[in-house]
Amino acid sequence: MALYKEEHFGIARKIVSNMTSESWESIPHASMTYDADVTELFAECKKLNADCTDKSRKITINTIMLKIICEGLKAAPKMNTHLEFNRKLVRGCLKYFDNIDISMPMILPSGEMMTINMHDMGNKTLSEMTAAINEAARRARNSNMEEVMYQVSLDYTLTGLKKGHIRQAINKVVGSKLGKHRVKNLTGSAKKEYYSIPTTDRLTRHDIEQGTTTVSNLGSIYREQKGFCALLEIIPPQTTAFALNAAQKRPTVVTDENGKDTIETRLIMPITIAIDHRALDYGDIVPLMRKFDEIFENPSIIQSWK
Repeated sequence: MALYKEEHFGIARKIVSNMTSESWESIPHASMTYDADVTELFAECKKLNADCTDKSRKITINTIMLKIICEGLKAAPKMNTHLEFNRKLVRGCLKYFDNIDISMPMILPSGEMMTINMHDMGNKTLSEMTAAINEAARRARNSNMEEVMYQVSLDYTLTGLKKGHIRQAINKVVGSKLGKHRVKNLTGSAKKEYYSIPTTDRLTRHDIEQGTTTVSNLGSIYREQKGFCALLEIIPPQTTAFALNAAQKRPTVVTDENGKDTIETRLIMPITIAIDHRALDYGDIVPLMRKFDEIFENPSIIQSWK
């Protein structure tokens, strides 16, 4: 076996690695899947876009599913929380939020994956959500993500210092500033030129900060996916995470109005739901699933969301 390449982590990969490590080290994950029958939902989506001639304003299934998750979280507000937990003292506190801020992984023009905070998605119409996602993508194209992530990392370090995590902060500085693993952020004229771009035209720390939950669209990455994501990490202090899997044709038992069961080919989109078991039990998910049932059984409701 011959080593042919070494690839040192950039700052984005460092932050992801650190946060996911913290997730699995500190959070007792529990998960389940919800099989959403989206056969009629896809038809309703086509109706939404029937008169749309501007591709940038087209409402996608991804946007509709984000809205459905928001409606589910409104029915189950305990799932839209942050957790503070001190294991030594066995003290915990759940923080509830009136807004639903979705941390949404997005593929950048460079091919890198970056999680963007889509603020206040719960109170937006489908058209407003579409515009917000397009705007985030536009600003991302003007952004130096290494610089944005450096500012986020610096903020995390300073926050850690305020909480008394001195050794951890020192280790982060050493890891990012010394040796071949050093992070190369902008300096001199390049930095001045970049920060002359208005914040309305580039992403800032505000766009990368933690949301109240995370939603990953795995189906958009690989539409030929078979099966579903069995488990995904929850990024602390969030208490939930969702994965939208690819829509897949499956044989499904369908009950008609007379109570007769038949087997039909239906389009099923599995939704993976992960919870922090310190904060939530499976019973806390039930209101969200009931809201999902209500929506997927009456998908024409999405016309009122436009």
